[in-house]
Amino acid sequence: MEEPTTETEIKTADVTTTTLPPPPRTVSPHQELVERLKDYGQEDVFALWEELSPEERHLLVTEIENLDLPRIDRIIRCSFNSQGLPAAAIEAPPESCVSTVEERRKEEKEKWWKMGLKAIYEGKLGVVLLSGGQGTRLGSSDPKGCYNIGLPSGKSLFQIQAERILCVQRLAAQAMSEAGPTRPVAIQWYIMTSPFTHEPTQKFFETHKYFGLEPDQVTFFQQGTLPCITKDGKFIMETPFSLAKAPDGNGGVYAALKYSGLLEDMASRGIKYVDCYGVDNVLVRVADPTFLGYFIDKGAASAAKVVRKAYPQEKVGVFVRRGKGGPLTVVEYTELDESMASETNQQTGRLKFCWSNVCLHMFTLDFLNQVANGLEKDSIYHVAEKKIPSINGSIEGVKLEQFIFDCFPYAPSTALFEVLREEEFAPVKNANGSSFDTPESAKLLVLRLHTRWVIAAGGFLTHSVPLYATGVEVSPLCSYAGENLEAICRGRTFHAPCEISL
Repeated sequence: MEEPTTETEIKTADVTTTTLPPPPRTVSPHQELVERLKDYGQEDVFALWEELSPEERHLLVTEIENLDLPRIDRIIRCSFNSQGLPAAAIEAPPESCVSTVEERRKEEKEKWWKMGLKAIYEGKLGVVLLSGGQGTRLGSSDPKGCYNIGLPSGKSLFQIQAERILCVQRLAAQAMSEAGPTRPVAIQWYIMTSPFTHEPTQKFFETHKYFGLEPDQVTFFQQGTLPCITKDGKFIMETPFSLAKAPDGNGGVYAALKYSGLLEDMASRGIKYVDCYGVDNVLVRVADPTFLGYFIDKGAASAAKVVRKAYPQEKVGVFVRRGKGGPLTVVEYTELDESMASETNQQTGRLKFCWSNVCLHMFTLDFLNQVANGLEKDSIYHVAEKKIPSINGSIEGVKLEQFIFDCFPYAPSTALFEVLREEEFAPVKNANGSSFDTPESAKLLVLRLHTRWVIAAGGFLTHSVPLYATGVEVSPLCSYAGENLEAICRGRTFHAPCEISL
């Protein structure tokens, strides 16, 4: 007779007969993925595979599977191949394509203002904000639009711009009310973020209740990213299980609008014109009716506000004509030698190449579709040599970027609209203490402009410090560009610094 089995033996027997789940995958990634990477010469991303934990392997495989490898390979090849190719000669833009401040007649401005307000009332204008950057150079990790430059109101860049939209909506409704009852006006605002700023931007708007705008008129979308690469086109690994990546530049807005379906969204809403600008200009006239009216009147595919170069060697990109009778485009200051930069137009007395690009653009929706398709087909990005964080420390590498002005060579016609920089261009790019484009310099530009508005409207100022160092701030809810201030200001005295609000 068989001896009874001990308790320990029973447990052992139970364990050996139990079916366990398969262990997590520790073998190489799927061979198909390895072969795909070999097709593009990028199989080195798995060089440290054997040293990775199961979780790290999963992260790496997921990241590679989500890459559009054929597109990225095409971008790398086309961008590298375009380097060093001869470019067509540069010519000055013809005078006929520029509306200058001194040549602009009062009747024209009034006509364009009314045309613009009518188009806005009819829902034909959409606004795109380029807001992918963080305030790193300002000492902040928040999205740059959250930044408070120190105005008396303490408003952020986002709030100032939202309130300008609210003001334009009100002006459009008022302008149309002369013809009878009106309906509410809602300008659609499309805000491009980056992977670093997307969630904080959304949260900032939600926390501040969209600054008075309706939530459904604000749409957030993300610009793309591209792998950072070595000078011979290989992916750079930031960690053993993740690629070094970077946003694809503010020109990534065209692909982002296309792939997010927002060009179709605009069309479905009846939008025909798109105002596009960068977040870091405190004086930006968002949805400017005059600029829109001018654009419609000219019948152009694209338009840009420009300011005159302050001096020949100013480090700004300028509009040029590329080739005899070719399209207008923007070249960086490095492409103009000293003699070209200093050359003057004998008829006007201005610099020949004087029209600076300040990222204030207007496009037809049809043209935006054309540009999105054209840039994607050509796949040529700017090759920027940068320090890239990698598993071997900070190394020399390449970021691939497109710029917002890369659209202009595709335009059958581009109209330029001169504005005064003291009225419409106050960039915030560097921390206080820098020599230019600081929060303090932008703040003073706002205060000085608004002080001129108040005095022109019959107001008076008192101040405890020199007037050049202070002034008043006019809420965008009161006035868009200095209009309608007489009822608020005439005969009143304001002590600077202060905000004048409703």
